[in-house]
Amino acid sequence: MSVVHSAPKFLTPEGLLEELTAALGDRLLSAHQAHGETVLAVRAEAIVEALQTLRDAHEYQQLMEIAGVDYPDRAERFEVVYMLLSVTRNSRILVKVSTDEATPVPSVTGLWPVAGWLEREVFDMYGVVFAGNPDLRRILTDYGFEGHPFRKDFPLTGYQELRYSEEEKRVVYEPVKLAQDLRQFDFMSPWEGTDYVLPGDEKADDSVKGPAK
Repeated sequence: MSVVHSAPKFLTPEGLLEELTAALGDRLLSAHQAHGETVLAVRAEAIVEALQTLRDAHEYQQLMEIAGVDYPDRAERFEVVYMLLSVTRNSRILVKVSTDEATPVPSVTGLWPVAGWLEREVFDMYGVVFAGNPDLRRILTDYGFEGHPFRKDFPLTGYQELRYSEEEKRVVYEPVKLAQDLRQFDFMSPWEGTDYVLPGDEKADDSVKGPAK
């Protein structure tokens, strides 16, 4: 008995946007094309249902990445972006949700087990909590790390540093102590204006300067 396979469904960007908008219904907040890709914003509480619909009914089989974005001026400062790939349709889409520091995002580990590691990275770097992740802990920073380094308000120096203590024969954590204040560099150049004075020039004695040309 022969099995008949349906041909892959290739659509124009506009056609794909219309199809996926209809499929997600009220779970969808907005949809648009950006930089040649389809971007779908869905309600955070509906992310599992939305991604399952895209996987099972529209052939977006692979979860390629989960990324975080920080917008400190927004009430919901974080975006979580899911990057999906359809190998049969030769199509890639972005699905994103927004959340704040206190509201967890449902985990999608039940759809793709690899999401466990990807969600841990977003949690580690941004502090976004994923409800239902069976092993939500840091993955890139160490256990004693303080804060989330990809947040826009995270200081460049961090909060703590570690070193090996010869006295205690172990690695110890200490507050960051800088040997000197961070220097304030002036990146202007003398070619940007005739009134610009190079640092140190104000100390020069006019009397030792040569005649004007």
